[in-house]
Amino acid sequence: MPELPEVESLAGFLRERAVERAIVRADITAISALKTYDPPISSLVGLLIDDVQRHGKFLDISAQGIHLVIHLARAGWLRWREEQSTGLVRPGKGPIALRVILDDGSGFDLTEAGTQKKLAVYVVRDLAEVPGIVRLGPDPFTLTLEEFSDVLKREGRVQLKGVLRNQSVIAGIGNAYSDEILHVAKMSPFKPASNLSADELQQLYDAMQETLRDAVDRSKGLAAQDLKSEKKSGLRVHGRKGQKCPVCGDIVREVSFADSSLQYCATCQTGGKPLADRRLSKLLK
Repeated sequence: MPELPEVESLAGFLRERAVERAIVRADITAISALKTYDPPISSLVGLLIDDVQRHGKFLDISAQGIHLVIHLARAGWLRWREEQSTGLVRPGKGPIALRVILDDGSGFDLTEAGTQKKLAVYVVRDLAEVPGIVRLGPDPFTLTLEEFSDVLKREGRVQLKGVLRNQSVIAGIGNAYSDEILHVAKMSPFKPASNLSADELQQLYDAMQETLRDAVDRSKGLAAQDLKSEKKSGLRVHGRKGQKCPVCGDIVREVSFADSSLQYCATCQTGGKPLADRRLSKLLK
C-alpha cells in the first residue's frame, strides 16, 4: 500500500508536471471507485490545476476550487504518461479506474490490481466532504515530541504497531513503515503505547522522523513508475521474512493476521524472543 513517503513523492511529481495545466478529460471507468456525485467528475474539465497536496495517504489535486481526491488503498497506483492515450477505456474492463488527460497531451491513469477494489476517488468543493480526511490524526512531520507523547498516552495499552498505523491517531503511516519505524527504534510491535520511558519515547519519535524523512528523500525526484521499487529496496524488515536483518544478521520473522502480516527482528526488537501468534498478544515463554 502506498504510504506517506510514496504519496508525498507522487504529490511532488504531479506538482512539477500538472500545476498550471488544464484538465481536458477525466473519465471514470470503475464506477465503484467514485465515492461522490456532486459536483460530477465532468466538472473538472476545463479547470486549471493550481496545487497538489498530501493529506495522510490521500492525494489532493486542486483545480480552481474543486478537489480531485485520491486514496490508492492497498493495490492502487498512479501511472503517468507524457503522451496520454486518448482512447476510450471500456468500463469494468482491465485495471484502469480513472483516466485524466491534460492540455499538453500528458496525463495519468489510476489503476488497481487484484479483486478487492478499494481505490477511492472523490470530487468535492471542500475537503471536509471526504470522511477519511476528516478523521485523520496529525501528520508525523508536524508532531512535536510533546504532542507525540500525548498521543501515545491517550492510546493507553494499545500496542505500538496498532497506534502507528491508525490513521485517526497519526496520519500516513501504514503496515510497512510501522514495521520499519519499530525496527529502527528497537521496540516490539506488541509493546503498549503508554509503557514507554522518557528515553524510549525519544527513541521512537526519532525513529519515526528519521525513517519517514529518509524514505521521502530517497523518493524525491523519482518518476512515478519508480517509486514502488524504491520503497521495496529501502525496507529493512518489512516484506523480508526469512532474510537476514541488516543490523544484526538474525533472520527476519513474521506474525500473520487475517488480512496482513508484520515483520520484525527478534534480536533487535524483542530481546531474542520470537513473538507469539497475534491472538495471544504476548511473547512466547
